Amino acid sequence: MNVKNGQQVLITCGKDKGKKGQIIEIIRSKNKAKVKGINLIKKHEKTTKEKKGGIISKENFIDISNLKVLEEAKKTKIDNKK
Repeated sequence: MNVKNGQQVLITCGKDKGKKGQIIEIIRSKNKAKVKGINLIKKHEKTTKEKKGGIISKENFIDISNLKVLEEAKKTKIDNKK
């Protein structure tokens, strides 16, 4: 599937099904993508000299097959024809 950073996508399955978001990072070798505000996990971080510790929420990777690209102008689904 051809997805790019910054594209609007619709989540098609999982706990965030039906939500829309923007792609912020892609790993092509593993077919994974991070979507802003989707698939959040909680990470426990230790306190260091530079930053305060605690529980931090951050995005986790989601499989590209679970995403549907939305067209920029109309915000509609695009079919992938080969």
